[in-house]
Amino acid sequence: MKRLSADGDPLEVLARIVDFEAFRPTLVAALGYSDGTKGGRPPYDPVVMLKVLVLAAQNNVADGRMEWLIRDRLSWLRFLGFDLGAATPDANTIRMFRERLTAVGALDTLFADFDRQLKARGYLPMGEACQGSGDAKHRWNAGAGGQIVDATLVAAPKQRNTEAEKAAVKAGRSAAEIWLDEPAKARQKDVDARWTLKFAKARPTADGKPQPDIAIPSFGYKSSISICRTFGFIRKGQVTDGARYDGRMLRDVVTSDNTASDVWADTAYRSQSNERWLKAQGRVSRIHRRKPKGRPMPAHVRRGNTTKSKIRARVEHVFAHQKAVMGLFIRTIGIERAKAKITLANLAFNIHRLIFHERRAAIG
Repeated sequence: MKRLSADGDPLEVLARIVDFEAFRPTLVAALGYSDGTKGGRPPYDPVVMLKVLVLAAQNNVADGRMEWLIRDRLSWLRFLGFDLGAATPDANTIRMFRERLTAVGALDTLFADFDRQLKARGYLPMGEACQGSGDAKHRWNAGAGGQIVDATLVAAPKQRNTEAEKAAVKAGRSAAEIWLDEPAKARQKDVDARWTLKFAKARPTADGKPQPDIAIPSFGYKSSISICRTFGFIRKGQVTDGARYDGRMLRDVVTSDNTASDVWADTAYRSQSNERWLKAQGRVSRIHRRKPKGRPMPAHVRRGNTTKSKIRARVEHVFAHQKAVMGLFIRTIGIERAKAKITLANLAFNIHRLIFHERRAAIG
């Protein structure tokens, strides 16, 4: 254990920087555990169980695998506060704890609790210089605030259905109604996720001629977020089926507490309705402009989009970290469990981002 600490155990850094005890009031209120007067085995400490969920989100670990890793890894045992050989949560305990929080909507509350922690430390969603935690100063250029909006598709296990079954899914029928005589099959069918086309830019030919974008069929859920441009924290998120159009989610993820008025997004979010709404909210639209149909892109519009892209690209770093480092992928069935998975992934990313800023402040 001393060697792990000497080598720089990242979980010790996590435990030192994040105040997990601040989540206890929300956890206690949401779980509603008895006082123990009726006897029975006492539940695991809710703060410890939340740490388990954070570890699982950071490493994209299934509940069964999580049970084994907690027993196997000394650094995880120390972070969670378990003695070697002591009883640890099994897969069912982890699953039931997460689903209990999901059922009462507590995960969104926990995400908001952590956002309040960030603001209390000085990580405010604004465009002026402010003071961070302790004596550390967090500085950035004046006017560099605002929020960036984007969405990404989070893949889920693909469903293989007949045309009639697809029609029933689109009609909104439940899995139990569609596979009435096959209950075991119905339990494995996700009728909330949707297919959509994900477009990727094709490489130009050898002679430099551009190629049309490649349409890739994808199945899963869509995670829509807004991040503060200043610090890169996820300030708000929503989860929908994969076919939901990005532009429809603008009003659901733009936050009202960012004192800088700029809102950055790609062309999917530009519409007359969204532009009117942003103006009514006192926000300045920095959304990309579309190419005129049948005409070349005007030079000034192209330059403007290029400038906006340099700022908007920061949100792509969030999705890249969640998918490449954390391995974000939906293993569960149904949108409620997908929301829980993605909300925990957003919380885990913000924790990672806080550690990054606190380390940089300590060095600087």
